[in-house]
Formats: sequence, C-alpha cells, structure tokens
Amino acid sequence: MAEHTRSSITIEATPAEVMAVISDFDRYPEWTGEVKEAEVLARDERGRAEQVRLLLDAGAIKDEHTLAYRWEDADAVSWSLVRSRMLRSLDGSYRLAPVAGGKHTEVTYQLTVDVKIPMLGSIKRKAEKVIIDRALAGLKTRVEGGAGAP
Repeated sequence: MAEHTRSSITIEATPAEVMAVISDFDRYPEWTGEVKEAEVLARDERGRAEQVRLLLDAGAIKDEHTLAYRWEDADAVSWSLVRSRMLRSLDGSYRLAPVAGGKHTEVTYQLTVDVKIPMLGSIKRKAEKVIIDRALAGLKTRVEGGAGAP
C-alpha cells in the first residue's frame, strides 16, 4: 500500500463556503501557488468538474496532468490521475468537517504522489508536504479573505 501525506487546517467559514472555493478550478492559479493553469475538461450532470487539466510547478514536481474528480458528498471530493508526463499516480482528497457549530470548517487534505523517475521516499514525502501545506494555507487565505484574496 502506498504511503500518503495528510494535514489539516481550520478555516473560519462554513463547509459550503470552503467547498465553493475548492470546486472553482478556473481560479486555482489565483491562490494555489503551484497551479499555473487549470482547465475543466468535463463536467457531471450537476455542473461539477469531472476532469481537470492542471499545469503544476511544485519545485521538484513540474508537470501537466489531468485529474478525474469524484464528488463523494457535499463535504468530500477526491481525485486520481488520468494522465501525466511525470507522474505515475496522484491520488488525493479534501474532507470537510464542520466545527464551532458549523461556523468553521476543519479541512483535511490527503495526498499520495508517485513519480515516474526514481526519487527517494523522503524527498517525495517532503514534496507532498509542501504541496499540502501551501494548498491549505492558500485555501484558508482565499476563503477567509473573500473572492478578492490573493
């Protein structure tokens, strides 16, 4: 079984407000840091992204890849790799849990990355941790700062 990296953060917003930012792929380049381009390639009958092409620059990992998204419920989304030049697999998820009576949200981000080139496990885990920490910090800033946040 592949190892994964996981981290959580509490955001001062409702789960619905947090998920609205997570699901707005067109705006990812504005707040994620690593995502330079995002393009929704397919949507489900509810208008949610099913496949998204992302141009990623995360230091050790630079790639253009397509991810398939599964919207498990209103508070969870997961994804897996469809195609990539550099990655063998990329599986992740956001899980949202209401806290403080639903006024705040604990966001847990889990990520497993496997690259096609040889890479020490410790370096891979560090890259996963950097991706997760930056994504969670960017998400918190974006949600709490509103639509105009960087």
